[in-house]
Parts: sequence; C-alpha cells; structure tokens
Amino acid sequence: MDQLPMCPKCQSDLTYTDGNLMICPMCGHEWTQAEHEAALEAAIVRDVNGNELLNGDTVTVIQEIKLSGASKIKQGTKAKKLTILEQPYQEHDIECTIDGLGRIYLKSFLVKK
Repeated sequence: MDQLPMCPKCQSDLTYTDGNLMICPMCGHEWTQAEHEAALEAAIVRDVNGNELLNGDTVTVIQEIKLSGASKIKQGTKAKKLTILEQPYQEHDIECTIDGLGRIYLKSFLVKK
C-alpha cells in the first residue's frame, strides 16, 4: 500500500483517506491528491529558464545585482555551493557562495544553471 503524505498544515503523519479526500485527524485539514501534487510542484525551486535547482549546484547570475553600500554582483558571476532554503528569507529562496562576498541569499529567478 502507498504511504499517505503528511498533513500540509500540521505535519501529522496520521492522515487517512475518505473517498478522494485525505484527512488529518489532528487538525481536521482536508485536501485532495491533486492539491497535494500541486503543492509539491510549487515547492520546487527553479532558475530563470525553468530548470530545477538542487543543493550543491553551481549557477550563474544573469543580471547585475546592486547590494547595500557600493558593492554589486556583476552579470556572469558564478555562485557555488547552492543551498535551497526551506523557509525563504525575504523572498530569497537560495543561498550560495560568491568569491569575494562569501555566503549570500539570492532569488532563484536571478540565476541560471
């Protein structure tokens, strides 16, 4: 038998099915398989070209990014050791290392694989 997904609201693993609905007895949340699949697809972080980004990837910045102060990240700069953030920080959904700057948060639509 297939493993039922955890509740997207409270993360309980006690979910059960009732017809085509999945139900969480802990919080009462109800959802369908289609809603579950849509949520999984939305959770995938993609670059500007729609390629899926994974932890450890190396990406290229596609446009100049001005940072606070006088510094900036030039177009074409390589960003290494990519980490996908589970909880986005002010709309920044990836963290990576840029030579000369260290670890920095970026938005995935500003990079390409």
